[in-house]
Amino acid sequence: MSDGHRSSSTALIVVLFILLIIVGASFFMGGY
Repeated sequence: MSDGHRSSSTALIVVLFILLIIVGASFFMGGY
């Protein structure tokens, strides 16, 4: 159970990281 929870938590972190990259890229292209 804990292993599955860890996997879910890791996936959430990865998704947030990807969103951060997308927002950063959009802001960079839009700002410059």
